[in-house]
Formats: sequence, structure tokens, C-alpha cells
Amino acid sequence: MKKALFAAAVLAAGTFLSSGAWADIVIGTAGPMTGQYASFGAQMKAGAEQAVADINAAGGVLGEKLVLEVGDDACDPKQAVAVANQMASKGVKLMAGHFCSGSSIPASSVYEEEGIIQISPASTNPKFTDERPGPGIFRVCGRDDQQGQVAGKFLSEKFGDKNIAILHDKSAYGKGLADETKKYMNEAGKKEKLYEAYTAGEKDYTALVSKLKSEGINIVYIGGYHTEAGLILRQMRDQGMDAIIVSGDALVTDEFWTITGPAGEGTLMTFSPDPRKNPDAAAVVEEFRKKNIEPEGYVLYTYAAIQAWAEAVKAAGTTDPEKVIAELDKDKFKTVLGELSFNDKGDVTLPGYVFYVWKDGKYDYLN
Repeated sequence: MKKALFAAAVLAAGTFLSSGAWADIVIGTAGPMTGQYASFGAQMKAGAEQAVADINAAGGVLGEKLVLEVGDDACDPKQAVAVANQMASKGVKLMAGHFCSGSSIPASSVYEEEGIIQISPASTNPKFTDERPGPGIFRVCGRDDQQGQVAGKFLSEKFGDKNIAILHDKSAYGKGLADETKKYMNEAGKKEKLYEAYTAGEKDYTALVSKLKSEGINIVYIGGYHTEAGLILRQMRDQGMDAIIVSGDALVTDEFWTITGPAGEGTLMTFSPDPRKNPDAAAVVEEFRKKNIEPEGYVLYTYAAIQAWAEAVKAAGTTDPEKVIAELDKDKFKTVLGELSFNDKGDVTLPGYVFYVWKDGKYDYLN
């Protein structure tokens, strides 16, 4: 009887192992899967799903299969902390997120405490790494002080004789980017005519536009997201203003043109060099397009965050966070963004920001 029970137990254990129940590594991505910035959540989800599929097709990580958990923080700081705790309870080893800096910064404390490595594809506020709670916090995107330096210098050089307004949406991302741009523009010798905050999520910005018009504003720099920037632009045109909108990386979504239509023509923005043009990413880009997914914005950044972590795990021979962090700190990783490494703050060493222009419903490099 005992032998029969033992044999049954061994058989059950073998079935359990062969089913993969003991052979899964859980990772996560989290961002605004719902709400007004859901297009960015969709970018992250698409990038994470494809990375997991490709890595699993190539044999997984340490012979184990990756399983993806997706969290929705709606770019809300409190919800982000709740998502971080949920991810910890599910045993995730990596968080390829969050999107908004205002979510990534508070969530990072949870991940550090729980021994979860966090690599954000998109959070650009300097505080995310300058004040990181521990060594396991990284990002594969640039920083707002880098982006602001490029934008501020550009505004001073190209529009030194124009009336410039700087607007922000009060968020960690939007205000941070606007302030960095203002700082570098001022240092370059150009003073803004107007500095104003607006409230994200509103539909009517006519009072703000009227103020811009009365001040004779020619250039409007917006530290904020595509939803509000698109509405402000449309309402400027409705009031007969032909001012140019200049903004940052939160306009890297086709949804911006959906909001503006032809009014978006000529809008300028800063973003890192387009990873879709990277020859090393060609096969992955083609795979996305076969699925009718355009890997715009932060799709490939999310993919690269998972790539870098997976390579670090392979080098470490374990998912133990301390050993993986040691590899992330010292190694270089071939990704769809190109070869990258991280500095002692957890910031990525990749080319900085360049200018793009919206034209005919698409964005491309500004010549």
C-alpha cells in the first residue's frame, strides 16, 4: 500500500513538473491600461507580450517559461502602489513598468522592499533614479533633464524672436519636463512670455487659449500628454491662433493625430531616436506589423526592458535579484534599442533626444 501511494505521489509530481507549474518565471508590466492615457498602456502591453512570446519561443529563461502579468495603474500614484503590491503577491521577478513617472516613483519603494527588479520603459522624471530607493530600479528611456536641455536650446535658437508660452499639467512628468525646458531655455538667453499650469482631463481649454491669444503667443511648449495637447491645439485653431505646439515624448502616439486631425500638422516634439529604424530591430518590427500592431512610442522600449533583464538572468544563472542586479550594473545588452548598459544611477546609456515633426498623420525626424 505504501509503495502504491509513493508511486502515485511520484507520478503526480512528474505530471506537475511536466505541466510547467513549477517551471514558470512570472514577470509584469503595468501602466495606464484604462483611462485617457490608455494608448500608452496598450503600447507597453504589446511590447511585453511580444518579448515574452519571443523569449519563450527561443527556449525561455534558464530553461523556464516566462509568464506575463499585466497591471492597470491608470497613471494614478495610489493605484500604482496597489498594483505593485498585487505584483509582489504574484511573485513577479521583474516589473517592466510603470509608464507615468508619478506612478513609477511611489511604486518603486514597493518593488525595492519586495526584491523585485523594476525597469521602466517610459518614466523620464529625474527623481525616479536620482532618488531611487535601492539598486534594483532602472530605466531604458531618457530623462527629462536631457529632454529639456535639447528642447530649451532648440526653442532659444529657433524661436528667439517669438513669444513663447510654457504650459504644464501639474503632473510629475509634465511639470518636470516643462521646468527643465524652461531652465535650459532661460540659460540659453530666452525668457518665456507666459508660464501657466492647466488641469489634465478637462475638455474645455478656451479660457487658457484666450489668454495665450491675448499675450500674442507664437510658440506653445506643453509639458503634458497628447490628449490635452491635442485639445489645446484644436481650440487654438478654433480661435484663429496659428501658434506652433512644441512638446515631449508623450506625443509619440498616433492617437494624437486622431484628436487633432490636420490641425496637428507641424507640431514638434522630442523623443529618442526611433527604434523602429534600428536594423537590429527589423525582424521584431516586422513581426509586430504582421499582427497589425505598429510598434510606435514605447512598444520597443518595453520589449527591450524585458530583453535586458532576461539576458542579465542568463548571465547570473539565477533570478536572485542581487545577482541579477550585479549583471545589470556591469554588462552590456543587445536589444531592439541597440546595445545598452546602465550607469551607477540605473539610467540607460543610449543616444539622447532628437526633434520630430507631425506631418500627414505621422511623426518623423525633423530635417
